[in-house]
Amino acid sequence: MEWILEIYDKVKWIHSAEGISQLVGSGGLFVMTFIIFAETGLLFGFFLPGDSLLITAGVLANPANPNYAVGLDIIHLNIVLILAAIIGNQTGYFLGHKIGDRIWERPDSRFYKRKHLQAAQEFYQKYGGFSVVAARYVPIIRTFVPFVAGVARMPYRKFVGWDIGGGILWITSLLWIGFYLGQTSLANRLDKIIVIVIFVSVLPMVFGIVKKYVTRKS
Repeated sequence: MEWILEIYDKVKWIHSAEGISQLVGSGGLFVMTFIIFAETGLLFGFFLPGDSLLITAGVLANPANPNYAVGLDIIHLNIVLILAAIIGNQTGYFLGHKIGDRIWERPDSRFYKRKHLQAAQEFYQKYGGFSVVAARYVPIIRTFVPFVAGVARMPYRKFVGWDIGGGILWITSLLWIGFYLGQTSLANRLDKIIVIVIFVSVLPMVFGIVKKYVTRKS
């Protein structure tokens, strides 16, 4: 049971204001690029802090912020992280296309939960191609939807368009929201901002669960 507690502590730390700030400050663009790529393209990356990472990076990239991370340029960040998000989804799509329906036979493990894949499939079936864009703003779902799109053999040309549009919109919106907050008094309350971001991002999942529960009861 100790390893479970250790993993929990690490995941909790990586989603905290202190943890994300340290990752951005010490790892810089390389670490941020890997996190965005892994969370959007590799199934084991579902626990990584995409939204809160982008907000924090924007805050720390503002020279007007007392905690400004020297070397972080908002334009450079924007371009590189968009590419990471697009390539990440491409990777997830091709993995799903290659593995296909065999993934449903795989047993649960530490880094794979079938329930996450099922939730992503329901999301994809409900929103179609738009799910590739909408999923960008929903933790866990954004990791699995590109994979499900590949499993479902979504036409690649169609997928590419949604992928590029979603990647640009997601990265740019959150990064620049953070950049704007970086020059306000709210920049000193990163912990509160991250809590709000996480709360808002999981609302669609909560609404979905509640709706499913109410439907079953009725």
